Amino acid sequence: MELSQEPDSATPILESTETDGAQIKQETSLVKDEQLRAMKAVIDMLYNHREPDGHDPSKVFHRKVNKRVLPDYYDVIKEPIALSTLKAKLNNRDYKSFAEFVRDCALIVHNAQTYNRPEAQAYQDSLVIKALVESEFKKLADQKIIEPEVAVLPDLGEIPPVDPQPLEVPEEEEEDEDDDDDDDEVDESDEEEAGKKKRKRGPRPGAALLKREGTSKDDAGQKANDLASKKKRGRPPRVDTPMEARIKAVLKGVRKPKNDLGQIMIHHFERLPDKGTMPEYFSEIKDPIAIELIKRKQKRKKYQSVDHFMRDMNTMFENAKLYNTDESQIYKDAVYLQNEAHRLAEQEKRKPDTEFVMEEGRLPLPDGIMHNGELWKVGDWIHIQNANDVTKPIVAQIYRTWQDTEGQKWVNACWYYRPEQTIHHYEKHFYPNEVVKTGQYRDHHVDEIIDRCFVMFFTRYSRGRPRGFPADKDVYVCEARYNEEKHKLNKIKTWASCLPDEVRDKDYEMDLFDGLRKEKKVPSPLLHMLKEDAKDTDELPKPRWGADNAPPVVGGIYKGPRDENQSPPPEPTPSPPPQPPPPPVRQSSDMSNHQVPVYRKQTELNAAMEAAGHAFGSTTTPVHANHAQHSYTPQAVQQYHQHSVSPAPLHQHHYSQQASSYTPQAQHNTFAPPPQPVRTDHHTAPQIRYSNQQTSSRTSALPGTDVNAPRPSEVYMLSDSANASIPNDIREQFHRNENGQVLFFTSPPLDILAPTKPGAAIGHSVKYMADKLRRAEMVKEKRKREEVTRLMADAESKRAKIQGEAAMAKDVHNLMDRGLMLLTTQMADATTQIYKDMYGDRWEEGRDMELKKLEALQADQKRKNQELEEFERSVKERETISLKRGGVFLDDIDPRY
Repeated sequence: MELSQEPDSATPILESTETDGAQIKQETSLVKDEQLRAMKAVIDMLYNHREPDGHDPSKVFHRKVNKRVLPDYYDVIKEPIALSTLKAKLNNRDYKSFAEFVRDCALIVHNAQTYNRPEAQAYQDSLVIKALVESEFKKLADQKIIEPEVAVLPDLGEIPPVDPQPLEVPEEEEEDEDDDDDDDEVDESDEEEAGKKKRKRGPRPGAALLKREGTSKDDAGQKANDLASKKKRGRPPRVDTPMEARIKAVLKGVRKPKNDLGQIMIHHFERLPDKGTMPEYFSEIKDPIAIELIKRKQKRKKYQSVDHFMRDMNTMFENAKLYNTDESQIYKDAVYLQNEAHRLAEQEKRKPDTEFVMEEGRLPLPDGIMHNGELWKVGDWIHIQNANDVTKPIVAQIYRTWQDTEGQKWVNACWYYRPEQTIHHYEKHFYPNEVVKTGQYRDHHVDEIIDRCFVMFFTRYSRGRPRGFPADKDVYVCEARYNEEKHKLNKIKTWASCLPDEVRDKDYEMDLFDGLRKEKKVPSPLLHMLKEDAKDTDELPKPRWGADNAPPVVGGIYKGPRDENQSPPPEPTPSPPPQPPPPPVRQSSDMSNHQVPVYRKQTELNAAMEAAGHAFGSTTTPVHANHAQHSYTPQAVQQYHQHSVSPAPLHQHHYSQQASSYTPQAQHNTFAPPPQPVRTDHHTAPQIRYSNQQTSSRTSALPGTDVNAPRPSEVYMLSDSANASIPNDIREQFHRNENGQVLFFTSPPLDILAPTKPGAAIGHSVKYMADKLRRAEMVKEKRKREEVTRLMADAESKRAKIQGEAAMAKDVHNLMDRGLMLLTTQMADATTQIYKDMYGDRWEEGRDMELKKLEALQADQKRKNQELEEFERSVKERETISLKRGGVFLDDIDPRY
């Protein structure tokens, strides 16, 4: 392939070999190599740019919008584009002029502003991108790389007006709630200026302000006493350490001084200059910082001491003095505020810690609370006791930890509701094990903590699980916030905004799945509560509240129009072909104990119910005749939230106080075929609903079986936490297993025995006790036979083992003898061979001569050894003194005497 160059083009044109040498006509490119390098530099600059707080404004523009995530995007935006498109076109040299590249950059900004609202993060990021590219193009024009008219972004059309939306607090505004607290601390003399400052940050609707105050214009005095105050949006209480209180005092103090012009001095230092309009500031100032960033660091507990905080304050004021001239007002304000900040800091440090005790005498515990051998700290996900349902503990995250004046330890936690505790649209689907974030921040004693759990954002839930998290603990998924005022579920955009400040910049490691798991959503667990005659114009239902410091007992469901931000429900799985009606069966003589369940969606079961009605000889009737038409008879089917690995039957609450006569029951799987009507025993089972029960046996009616046959007895047990919630004196009055768990039976005992004493528990029937005794004897005999058989088998095995070991020892002994004999023979043969090699045919004479020499040497050595032994014995005798004689004389010891 040859490389040719046309005279009018700055880029080479390649001849193609795919057309048998035919010349391909190409458009003339006016882009020079210098301009190509400039394009690449602009794209790299956009990728690498970071805001002072570390934010990447180009991240949302790296790739085109996913059509599955935002399907309406491509209906609004007819020419989608991203930075990856620019890179691809640059690498392929598709740009015929630099003006095309400028238009693509402008198109990225125009698309973002067309689709997003002005308060959206993508819209704000597009403004940063626009300022960056305009600045870069101006530099290129000044350097004569491009023409000045090319450097101007083209007008791609008018930005459409913003559609009206409900007045509510933006979801991301929760991240700035603590900022609002700081703004409330402004001195009264600064109220007017502070109001201007807030308006600069963006208008807040009146409804949002009323929501934050927890009242309304028409009902300001009664809201506190109304039950609806339970669902008021809250925020964590202020629990500051003395160090944090000192820092806040300094920040509050520097907000008061005004200069000679009547301006509040600190306003110059609230935010950093715009990087697009003042790029020279960031090239001269190497460590830019402002009050906004300092407050963010203070919120997220980044400062370890007051001196650490003052270092950032000094840096901010020194930057202002370095960049501005000595005569400027900002320079003078910086000098004054720097001295004032130091004065305030020294004043606060001289105060004792006792002056910073929080309201109600709260003593912060920033290092967490040690309880039951575990450390509970801010950011931990926990289960809290639920006074309304002990089997459904409250899912929450710790926001504050402190100790009161009596030494009791407390936590403040943000609640996460389960779907059945919310009010939502009847077409709403949820992930299994899904929870939603609320605005409820409640105080709980540390004894109310049950155990740990974990909540993952839905984007990570399908990828893996937290590393090192116990497998027996519950892991939930969260996708939305729940607005309890408007009963709306708003999809969470940024998971970090839902977390405490202390852990927002921390992440956890994950054990990834082999592949991306597709989590299928299931219908609402409250779908059975929807009335047959429900209309779109019906008023929203009200949640049913129970205990004060607990979530709603049950939420509600309605049939209104879907919200704009609510996606349509998933397509249901096609139902299997209808089954033929069951054959007629003999009618029971006692119909009071065998009722047919009535389901809410009667229209789906008309044919089956009519067939069942003819089969039983009468029309089916509800189990509970005093309930409304949409009541539902509990049946053991799949439950929505299961916290136990073993399925369990559901014993239901009957909420008689509710106007709709609601009867909770197990969640229906709408993707399964409609259940056939079955006959159930009407008995007095415990009327409590448990989602994590354990069962010792479980049976169900099979198609074709005799419905009149008695059902075998079933015994059920509560979970450990639910069983522990029953007082000991109550548990002792009922039957329990060996672990002390109360036993629940599906049918009463027959032939009831009289109590042995008044108030004692009712016993079993005589027949049951006799069968139990016979079974115990049979089990005892069986175990005895098994024990005898085992002992005989063990004895036989032991005998065989001993015999085997003896035979093996005998074989080893024989082998050793044979080996020794073989070794002796081999040594004799080797010795004979040595003599043959040394003496030839006279080897026998040589051998005899060597043997005689050896005998002589041995005899001589033996004689020497005997002489040596005799000598040593005599020496020892001379050195030994005998004490057996009558006396000892000196001449016996020393020869001089």
